Amino acid sequence: MDTSPATRLLHANDHPEEGAPIVEPIFSTSLYRMAGAPEDAERFYGRYHSPNWTALETALGGLEDASAVAFASGLGAAHALILALGERAKRFVVARDSYFGARKLLDAMRPFGVEAVPVDCADHDAVRAALAGAPSVLWVETPSNPYLIVFDLAALGELAAAAGAPMVVDNTTATAVLQRPLDLGATACLVSLTKATSGHSDVVLGAVTSRDRALVEQLEGWRIAAGAIPGPFETWLAHRGLRTLPLRIARQSATAALVARYLAEHPRVTAVHYPGLDPRTAELAHRQMPDGCGPLLSFEVAGGAAAADALVRASRLFVAATSFGGVESSWERRARWASETAAEGLVRASCGIEEPDDLVADLEQALASLGG
Repeated sequence: MDTSPATRLLHANDHPEEGAPIVEPIFSTSLYRMAGAPEDAERFYGRYHSPNWTALETALGGLEDASAVAFASGLGAAHALILALGERAKRFVVARDSYFGARKLLDAMRPFGVEAVPVDCADHDAVRAALAGAPSVLWVETPSNPYLIVFDLAALGELAAAAGAPMVVDNTTATAVLQRPLDLGATACLVSLTKATSGHSDVVLGAVTSRDRALVEQLEGWRIAAGAIPGPFETWLAHRGLRTLPLRIARQSATAALVARYLAEHPRVTAVHYPGLDPRTAELAHRQMPDGCGPLLSFEVAGGAAAADALVRASRLFVAATSFGGVESSWERRARWASETAAEGLVRASCGIEEPDDLVADLEQALASLGG
């Protein structure tokens, strides 16, 4: 029976036998009984196998009709992906407005032959030219972080295919519920499970999904070799959070759109960045993410860094914290991070599942506290 993503998530690991647990138990063991040869054993050591990984990966893969590989963090997943794809090409054509942690990781790997080539992924001629320079991997994040730029994945997928380049899409902001890059030409999807996918600000994990079986096996091999394995408790929490993702992300997307529209009308706000608001990409955003654009938005306030810092401190509901996607709303001035390239007065906000009117009222009082 063909079912929706929400239904598949809930029933991905059903055990129909009488007396079976409804919720996957936590397997906190590092060892499994093994009297024979390792190659004949289903499980033998915790760095190689975990029933909790299997349960989480089955649910994640079911969202995209793909295989999933979980890692100890999003950057752990990115590292394994760079190593695996680096066997084909060490030149990575990277969207300029992408997560600074990924850009830092690529730069850190330059001594090992990795080359990062920044490009504006909205400029398809520039992407085509960059991919033609040498065998490459195209690395895209959309909506991007922190400016929430939407890139045309179908068009970029065609450019990558024409160049013989694998395309990686960081799908952390939208999640696989709102956007399916593997259907649009991506070879692999990268997601920080720390964010909206698990959604409760209580784990640090990452994952890669792909329909390329050879790549999946490489990723599993790098996970074993480098030891970037997720713990059973964290994996169990992520799996629990994943089961409510469709409900949470729908609420968060609707709230973020409402908040973005409110901020766009406020005199103290000089710019708002949210996919559905930008007239240049609104049609693309709704076509690529028809059910919502995710919980994340960013905006700039008059007065630069000092005003943005004061605003963050003035909120009663938005938690001053980094990261995003949790059930609680949070925000921060992004340029306080030395490696971030955001404007000094840019605040990145993540909308949680609070009552939307309460968040707007909180924004009103926080903005009013700036005076003027």
